[in-house]
Amino acid sequence: MAKRRGLLIILSSPSGAGKSTLARRLRDWDPEIVFSVSATTRAPRPAEVDGREYHFTTPEAFKAMVADGEMLEHAHVFGNFYGSPQGPVRNAIEGGQDVLFDVDWQGAQQIKNSPLGIHTLSIFLLPPSIGELHRRLVERGQDSYRTIVERMAKSWDEISHWDGYDFVLVNDDLEDTLDRLVQIVTVTRMRTPQRPELVEHVRALQSEFEELT
Repeated sequence: MAKRRGLLIILSSPSGAGKSTLARRLRDWDPEIVFSVSATTRAPRPAEVDGREYHFTTPEAFKAMVADGEMLEHAHVFGNFYGSPQGPVRNAIEGGQDVLFDVDWQGAQQIKNSPLGIHTLSIFLLPPSIGELHRRLVERGQDSYRTIVERMAKSWDEISHWDGYDFVLVNDDLEDTLDRLVQIVTVTRMRTPQRPELVEHVRALQSEFEELT
């Protein structure tokens, strides 16, 4: 049995709040943290490998997994299904490995309400201001003007669900936010559901107590 159970670490934020950067920096801090590989019904793109970028599957197989309760979360986006298979995640956390999820608030709620929900650690990242959020989207130079407008329109819907998370961090300084994120993960690794050895220890204490009394 592993010394501890892994965590399902959920990071959510509106676009431009620094989620991708902090996820990468968190894995730099602990390379043993792995990203959850989602399943999807869309066709693979050039250079994508099954099991690396996504688990590619058919709509029929995907729906069967949902019906059998094998998906931690799932959604229908732009004509395709996306979801997080439960099996690989369960194996990882039972082996003491943390799994990182990049999902929105709906996906976060589905994971927290799943059979593995007791092992979740959900964190929402807020921008310091809406103006700063817009500036970051513009300056990263990855999106067209129309896409930026669409992302900004969606951002408040994401922000409005901030209070459904275990922790909320205002990402006004990347290094400070990373330090706080690392502290949260470090402490949460020590909570009772992540420590399977405690059951045996308490049983040993009980046996000792019964022998003495």
